[in-house]
Amino acid sequence: MIKTAVMGYGVVGSGVYEILRKNADVIAKRLGEEIDIKYILDIREFENHPEKELFVKDANVIAEDKEVEIVVETMGGVTFAYEFTKKMLMAGKSVVTSNKELVSTKGTELFEIAREHNAAYMFEAAVGGGIPVIRPLVNCLAANRIKAVCGILNGTTNYILTKMFKENRSFDAALKEAQESGYAEKNPAADVEGTDTVRKIAILTALAFGSNIDDNKIPAEGITKITSEDVSCAAKAGYAIKLMGSSFIEGDKVFARVCPMLVPYECPLAGVEDVFNAVQFTGDMVGNVMLYGRGAGKSATASAIVGDIMHIAKRNEFDPRFAWGEERENTFIDPADTRYKYFMRSESSEEEIKEAFGCVKFIEGCSDAFITEEMSEAECEKKGEKIDISSKIRVYEVKE
Repeated sequence: MIKTAVMGYGVVGSGVYEILRKNADVIAKRLGEEIDIKYILDIREFENHPEKELFVKDANVIAEDKEVEIVVETMGGVTFAYEFTKKMLMAGKSVVTSNKELVSTKGTELFEIAREHNAAYMFEAAVGGGIPVIRPLVNCLAANRIKAVCGILNGTTNYILTKMFKENRSFDAALKEAQESGYAEKNPAADVEGTDTVRKIAILTALAFGSNIDDNKIPAEGITKITSEDVSCAAKAGYAIKLMGSSFIEGDKVFARVCPMLVPYECPLAGVEDVFNAVQFTGDMVGNVMLYGRGAGKSATASAIVGDIMHIAKRNEFDPRFAWGEERENTFIDPADTRYKYFMRSESSEEEIKEAFGCVKFIEGCSDAFITEEMSEAECEKKGEKIDISSKIRVYEVKE
């Protein structure tokens, strides 16, 4: 029997407990061994819990118990989660987490500690929630050189944009509905300003290309400036607007960005709606592979965590495939050099727009909207100074 502990008994932590109890027979059959929870770490009291004897308030109890082999971290944040994760790894215990902030900011250091103590540190639930993303990348696509990663990585923003697209809601109205439905927090900043997506694309980029990416280097724009007029004009041109996390590699240089983008209807990502997420990898041999499903939620996220527990139970040691190294110097492409087509809305005249941008495609049914030819960020910025621009959104290019 494999003994585990759960640190943090919130929404996800309680979901892990429920799966390990409810599906204990299925897990034991597939694994060939039972998984049991010996401790649950939380500072709160749970007097009405059916197994209240499992709860402890001191992380050292778990760290010093040699029977505990695998620890689940669902505390959130960085400070205590980092301290306790480090403590468990140094005690030779493997750790599974759903904490995207911790993995994206401290992952490189924690991988090294795990390596030194031959322990596993796994984080499937930190990126795709319930969508299997990490293991398909490191296992099924292992024969490929990954050229690009992109995806809709935040269910809250996708729900809001879907409401704006399908029901002609304003951003504020769609956000309020998302909050009332439980899809958005009271303070939704991390979602709507793109921070959550930055952390996820940082993890995927580091894993795909082999070295850490500093979150602060990733340019990020949220969806707070997207209007119903933008959505309507994009639809008339054959596009859906999605908040995209994307990255690519050119030679030995890497680039990552988070921003709203116009995605053409023929691209499968355009059809990802409501709280669903999708991740697309582009491999040099396989082309585009898309993984789709619920990116968040108690049961979906807990399911991914238990999957990691079962993986470790079969091979309880450091696995270099699920890690990356230190950030390499001078390997991040200057954002000014990246190239896109741009969707814009402007009250300037057609003559003024053509004089500034040259050949553009005006969108039928939208007198103030057009799409430019491909150009660099720097070139677009310079040309844009010649006219009044009310909206500017990059256009996603489907690549093979």
